[in-house]
Amino acid sequence: MRPSAPSAWTSGLSTIFVSTMLSVSPPLQAGTPLALLKDLDQGMTGPRSQVLVLGTVHLQEMGQDFKPGSLDSLLERLAGFKPEIITVEDESGEACDLALRHPAKYGEDYCKRPAEAQAATGLDIPAALAEVERTLKNWPATPSAAQRRRLAALFLAAKESASAAAQWLQLTQAQQHAGDGLNEALVGQLQRLVQRPNESIQIAARLAARLGLQRVHPTDDHTGDRLKLDDTKAFVTELEAAWKSEGDLLKREEERSLAPLKRGSDLLPLYRFINRPEYLRALARANIVGPMTAASPRRYPQMWVGGWEVRNLRMVANIRETFRERPGARVLSIVGASHKPWFEQWLSQMQGLDLVDAIQTLDQQAPRPLATSTPLPP
Repeated sequence: MRPSAPSAWTSGLSTIFVSTMLSVSPPLQAGTPLALLKDLDQGMTGPRSQVLVLGTVHLQEMGQDFKPGSLDSLLERLAGFKPEIITVEDESGEACDLALRHPAKYGEDYCKRPAEAQAATGLDIPAALAEVERTLKNWPATPSAAQRRRLAALFLAAKESASAAAQWLQLTQAQQHAGDGLNEALVGQLQRLVQRPNESIQIAARLAARLGLQRVHPTDDHTGDRLKLDDTKAFVTELEAAWKSEGDLLKREEERSLAPLKRGSDLLPLYRFINRPEYLRALARANIVGPMTAASPRRYPQMWVGGWEVRNLRMVANIRETFRERPGARVLSIVGASHKPWFEQWLSQMQGLDLVDAIQTLDQQAPRPLATSTPLPP
């Protein structure tokens, strides 16, 4: 049913309200659009959400020398922040399902169906996601090992591998076996998964398990950077050329400063370095300055920038959605360091939200380790 046209009374009330607000509001300078939304949440009731964006390296690029124990000090600091929600740079099952249903738009190779998990559970991605939501809605305070095994299977079928790993890691070794939706193939998949050198697993899933959180929220989204190009080869050539000048400067800095930190037995100093504003600014320049100033007849490098911004906007929106129904939540967002400047720029404009300084969090004295959780009932 279409809404009726506003009455003369409501139109007049709107006019009076706007006139009153204009008379009491301080004048705004032209060209300052951010000021239009400033201080709207001043005096809000209840606590403000606290969001910590942790820039990370991609651990799979660390090579065979990577040891999960090198992240222990980092995990201690992050546990001290006490996040209630953890997000990662993984694509969601929902986004994968969307792309699979529209191959003409997103391509045949956008993502793979979780075939083994779907065969074991009999659920496709939408059905698995729905069952995950039903399960978590009725999740007990003290879940059994069988309930965790079943939820791990559902997460695999929903294509949320980090959440599956978080459930698996909350089981004792004796409880990590087939049953309750997990067959031997899925058990093998989970055993390999928790060993994978990936920040979604080695930081997010391990931390979620340590804190007793039930899931890790995937927030990446490539649906907006699938560019429609006339000449893909020319696009790649022009973009690589555009990145060269600033990229060479960044590469020299990384070879000088980052390489020794990556070889350390403790990676906390590495994470302190890559979350420094100076390094993040260098990353942002390396990504954007060259493409925006490149001489390109078809402006291919600038198209890449457009896709990069759409991707980051959608990721930030996905992060905001994770605590939409939880005002005041403590949120940890783990993302490749090059995304962090965009995340913080846009998150800082949202209502009822404060950004937490990552450097201060990482510089704090490590809190006392959490007590080992009591083994779950079988």
